[in-house]
Amino acid sequence: MPGTNLTREEAQERARLLTVDAYEIDLDLSGAQEGGTYRSVTTVRFDSAEAGAQTFIDLVAPAVHEVELNGKTLDVAAVFRDSRITLPHLAAGSNELKVVADCSYTNTGEGLHRFVDPVDQQAYLYTQFEVPDARRVFASFEQPDLKATFRFTVKAPSGWTVISNSPTPEPADDVWSFEPTPRISTYITALIAGPYHSVHSSYEKDGQSVPLGIYCRPSLAEYLDADAIFDVTRLGFEWFQEKFDYAYPFAKYDQLFVPEFNAGAMENAGAVTIRDQYVFRSKVTDAAYETRAETILHELAHMWFGDLVTMEWWNDLWLNESFATYTSIACLSYAEGSQWPHSWTTFANSMKTWAYRQDQLPSTHPIMADISDLDDVLVNFDGITYAKGASVLKQLVAYVGMDEFFKGVQAYFKAHAFGNTRLSDLLGALEETSGRDLKTWSKAWLETAGINILRPEIETDGEGRVTSFAVLQEAPALPAGAKGEPTLRPHRIAIGCYDLDESGKLVRTDRIELDVDGERTVVPFPAGTARPAVVLLNDDDLSYAKVRLDEESLRVVTEHLGDFAESLPRALCWASAWDMTRDGELATRDYLSLVLSGVGKESDIGVVQSLHRQVKMALDLYSAPEWREAGLTQWTEATLAHLRAAEPGSDHQLAWARAFAATARNPQQLDLLRSLLDGSEAIEGLAVDTELRWAFVQRMAATGLLDEDEIAAEYERDRTAAGERHAAAARAARPSEEAKAEAWASVVESDKLPNSLQEAVIGGFVQTDQHELLAPYTERFFAAVKDVWDSRSHEMAQQVAIGLYPALQVSQETLDATDAWLASAEPSAALRRLMSESRSGVERALRARAADAAAATA
Repeated sequence: MPGTNLTREEAQERARLLTVDAYEIDLDLSGAQEGGTYRSVTTVRFDSAEAGAQTFIDLVAPAVHEVELNGKTLDVAAVFRDSRITLPHLAAGSNELKVVADCSYTNTGEGLHRFVDPVDQQAYLYTQFEVPDARRVFASFEQPDLKATFRFTVKAPSGWTVISNSPTPEPADDVWSFEPTPRISTYITALIAGPYHSVHSSYEKDGQSVPLGIYCRPSLAEYLDADAIFDVTRLGFEWFQEKFDYAYPFAKYDQLFVPEFNAGAMENAGAVTIRDQYVFRSKVTDAAYETRAETILHELAHMWFGDLVTMEWWNDLWLNESFATYTSIACLSYAEGSQWPHSWTTFANSMKTWAYRQDQLPSTHPIMADISDLDDVLVNFDGITYAKGASVLKQLVAYVGMDEFFKGVQAYFKAHAFGNTRLSDLLGALEETSGRDLKTWSKAWLETAGINILRPEIETDGEGRVTSFAVLQEAPALPAGAKGEPTLRPHRIAIGCYDLDESGKLVRTDRIELDVDGERTVVPFPAGTARPAVVLLNDDDLSYAKVRLDEESLRVVTEHLGDFAESLPRALCWASAWDMTRDGELATRDYLSLVLSGVGKESDIGVVQSLHRQVKMALDLYSAPEWREAGLTQWTEATLAHLRAAEPGSDHQLAWARAFAATARNPQQLDLLRSLLDGSEAIEGLAVDTELRWAFVQRMAATGLLDEDEIAAEYERDRTAAGERHAAAARAARPSEEAKAEAWASVVESDKLPNSLQEAVIGGFVQTDQHELLAPYTERFFAAVKDVWDSRSHEMAQQVAIGLYPALQVSQETLDATDAWLASAEPSAALRRLMSESRSGVERALRARAADAAAATA
């Protein structure tokens, strides 16, 4: 991470000393078309609690020309070191600082990112500041609790548009002078500049009028479905303002689809940046539109929770992200007019599986993580912070009641608007409105790590009537290396009782909601009642726990998983089966059989696509090596059969086409890909459009059927930024020593690639069918990774550390090599965490393979 690593103690001391009033930031971006550096002039006014005190301001810049404090020019060489400018001899009360520097454009998606569109050769800029990267653009007190107002003045090339947190002014001589923002944190300030295309509208309600804008590059304008994006945005405005009882707190709301964005989106106040892959160039399934809608609503929720009221320090990052995740899913599920009322199904089948995976790694941590410095927070944007936290908030809503929850949130916003808070501030508000003591709940759920397992204990008499029913709770030992102790927790759950109806559907016949606490909780089930066919713990997915089925329920579900009348119980059973496969409790071959027996009846396209990914992962990593090819053959034949049988033009047809393309292996299957690509064969309703073409091209390249000239010809058809990424991935995917060496050198031995191309090359390089070809790179990875980490920016280094770890080399040798590296390399805590997580994946795969092999002989 470029720059000194700010610690929590330093931030607390600086916050004790300083109150920041206002920034005025003057940037000269007139040379942005050529790149290089730009002039940054920062004037900041702040108060000091002590006369004569010393502090520092943050700045990452190749050159600092002037530092003036309270009218006195300081010696730059004496006060500027690494990423800090020392500020000595502060005045009591008001101080004024001016810093003149040259700052750098980046190609890493951090700071002020510069991208040149291959279509029009125009440069496009945007900022990304979370966590500590505002300091790459202007001198700043880079911590969330030193809020201030920000006035940006920007000189830009003629013909450009500049967007920031405040409404966009009319430029004068290509200078854009913005009004000051409300008091906000440094990390949510923003500047986006370039010849962007835009569409404008507004949100109107009871005299309120909020200007809305959507921006993208002109080369994507023909694909921009602005009306659909505005519809989702208005849905969120309507629902959030009602639930939060607080009007949208900023002057306008722009959403900017920007290139080479590392994350999904970023909640800059009034100027949200979103990855422009969400401007769909080709047909996608409804699951992609749902994911985009959730992202849009997630960032909109942050305007209140995160931007209006902001965490004091990053240990409450989870609350920021979990609240936005929970409320975005809740809005999609409950808001009148939503197209995706089934969004808790998607959450259960995708985000919660991410959380369960993260919570079983050696890096598992309490939801309220102990964040001691910036390094800690940079690797903490994980499944616990987002998905487990959101699950626990859903549990909290069930525990206190939804009305009481939102009443507490309303009081919280009103009390702390434009300020900073801690978790205790929110819990205190919720205790007031609900009457519940949340201290014990908080300690159990937020301050402990790990996951619980819930199992039903059902006894029946000789005629199948229930004589006793209890829920057993386990707290498995935490993974080796994890901190903390196993913890039993209070769970608010629903228990669903399901029976087959006359049409063969599994329908819920009864629902019991209760609190589960301790090792054994008796369920109030009427004695003498006939045992249901399926007993599903945590029905409606109210809590966060691994759930197991009793023997009879498992038998029925195995035969009828696709027959649940509703999507959520199906998703919960699919998720449980996947979890059992990862834990080695269900053999990969049996998981494949289960999916093949039920996926054809699965109506939820998001669940279908999750199953596609999970089956492929299970076959690649968790299957016994001697059976793997047979399993892959069985799966590939099934994907083709489903592709041919799917309704023409349907989402299912497209999803099966992509699944088939990811695994096609024998000559006939690969010939079909080529025939679909060149148009000599067609499948009714299947549009082989730009993105699907690239899926076919990449598989054919990975199997050695396309050479460099053919890949280049495909790029000529699609000379866009996306086409450049796809072509880079296809080149790296080729099964030759030369292709692998070239890809490796471009990523590891050079740092010239921008973030998006580096990611594409890594994705192409790692091919699951090329185990032997990639084996020599294990040793090279361990030799190189620490130098990469120490010399690259966080985002770029993390791509390499995670993406090139030899996860496909599932062997004891890989574990031993990792252990030897961990023992000798002296990595930073952040890199040690990432390497330990990757090691855990190999260890899990070894256990699952052993379970799969054992199933073959059972």
